[in-house]
Amino acid sequence: MLQLSSFRLSLIAALLAGSGFSYAQTTATATADAARNEIAQQAKQTESMLIAWRRDIHAHPELGNNEKRTAQLVADHLRSLGLEVRTGIARTGVVGVLKGALPGPTVALRADMDALPVKESADLPFASKAKGQYLGKEVDLMHACGHDTHTAILMATAKILASMRERLPGTVVFYFQPAEEGPGDFVPDGKNVWGAKMMVQEGAMKSPKPDAVFGLHSWAGLPAGRIAYRAGPTLASSDDLRIKIIGKQTHAGSPWNGIDPITVSAEALVGLQTVISRRTNISSTPSVVSIGTIKGGTRYNIIPEVVEMTGTIRSYDYDIRRKLHADVRQKVEKIAESGNARAEVTILEKYDPTINDPALTEKMVPTLRWAANNDVVQTPLVGGAEDFSFFAKEVPGMFVFLGVTPRSQDMATAAPNHNPGFFVDESALVTGVRTMASLASDYLHAGAGR
Repeated sequence: MLQLSSFRLSLIAALLAGSGFSYAQTTATATADAARNEIAQQAKQTESMLIAWRRDIHAHPELGNNEKRTAQLVADHLRSLGLEVRTGIARTGVVGVLKGALPGPTVALRADMDALPVKESADLPFASKAKGQYLGKEVDLMHACGHDTHTAILMATAKILASMRERLPGTVVFYFQPAEEGPGDFVPDGKNVWGAKMMVQEGAMKSPKPDAVFGLHSWAGLPAGRIAYRAGPTLASSDDLRIKIIGKQTHAGSPWNGIDPITVSAEALVGLQTVISRRTNISSTPSVVSIGTIKGGTRYNIIPEVVEMTGTIRSYDYDIRRKLHADVRQKVEKIAESGNARAEVTILEKYDPTINDPALTEKMVPTLRWAANNDVVQTPLVGGAEDFSFFAKEVPGMFVFLGVTPRSQDMATAAPNHNPGFFVDESALVTGVRTMASLASDYLHAGAGR
């Protein structure tokens, strides 16, 4: 019997070797499966605490660069778990480091903490009644984009993974990021930085440097608990466009005595549409140039000296993005010149396109399917922007969406993100924890089994 067992073991080992598998990989897979079972059990056990954290953070929203209460809550929690904690990163960011007892790679998980200057309309016992200062003005505050859920999910994820540290092969770094929605205390001017970009510049990803980074975003219009993902370009870049058309003021009854910046700005506005429709190759990826505001003039019978326009430029490709900037400048400046006016064009690069690493995404799709009980779909391109892009620019990254709209609701009529009626079905939170914890665990175990 002993000889037969040895023969069988040798045969199995040979078959595994011939199939490209090793004993170490097989063991790592079995260990990863055991870790998943533990994650599932603990995620359910943590649900009441998870919801309590989310509701507390939701009731006390804070704008970008002012997330002091939230950061303190996070830091205290991470310290209670025995993690190495750094605070004050990018003003109010928190970094926690969990070192597993076993050797292995390093993976990073990110959550954003800031809220929006929005007045909540939902009638909830934990609805926000908070106010804050946005660019020097008092405003109502609300977690209208789900960052309260992101923070609570990552806090629960840290708790679960910390309890597994003796069996964890590698290191998990937790980024609790401020100001994803932008700074609440200053207007971007192209010089100051904030949020993820500032965390990267201040060395958050250097010690330790992760081999991969994962992020998750709550999404309205997607059924609660469903996960959506996309390989490659996923969210757009976001660049501020600021245009000043300078003419010569005169009486509106004698426009020939001046230079009319209003008519020039109208021509420039129409001309900008041809930047996309006639000068940009959109066969591979879409792009957008939109004007959101036009301001000029003080009285009906006065042609003003200046008209100002602001807008946004969006793209999913770095080369197209650079060409768009050049084409927009040329188009506006030449149109202004043709009208004897002068144009000042300022383009502020804010967020890079979020690009999910194709190889990493393919590798982790089975993890998403497990976390969401196979309720996983591929998402189309998203026109919004995310500064998770700065993390994913440093190392391979993957950013996924978690549905939070009640399944009984018509998805087409659900209040979108950034809306006063944005609503989170809290049953989705456990799926979020399963997702983030298993992405980290599966990645580490796969690395340990190489």
